[in-house]
Amino acid sequence: MSTAHHPVASTGWTGWVRFAGVILIINGVFSGLQGLVALTGPDSYYLSTPNALFLFDAKGWGWWNVALGVLLILTAVALFSGATWARIVAVVVAGVSAVVQLMLIPAQPWWSLIVIAIDVLIIYAVIAHGDELRTGETPPNS
Repeated sequence: MSTAHHPVASTGWTGWVRFAGVILIINGVFSGLQGLVALTGPDSYYLSTPNALFLFDAKGWGWWNVALGVLLILTAVALFSGATWARIVAVVVAGVSAVVQLMLIPAQPWWSLIVIAIDVLIIYAVIAHGDELRTGETPPNS
């Protein structure tokens, strides 16, 4: 019993999948740096709003951002190789980013809409054209 492999033709969207990987790397670096700043900075973070005062534990948040940054960078590197799990993680991360940006629309409407648009492009590129990054695959001889 053999499984037929069909070669995947490369289209112009391969560049968009690479773009998604680069954006994930940049996001991972920024998250990691943000986490390191939180780890080396003060022990708590205060956010004052008209109706409430929010207090965050900066150390826990910092470790979370460092871990997330490493995950994003590893996902991007695996995405360049065409790994299926990386495509799934990239879609989940971009989806979560879009949902978070929905919550930030009242504070930063234009930036949030731009990030949501980029997230939608990333999700489309990775889902529809992620297989095109597998360059070393050749169909087996039958």
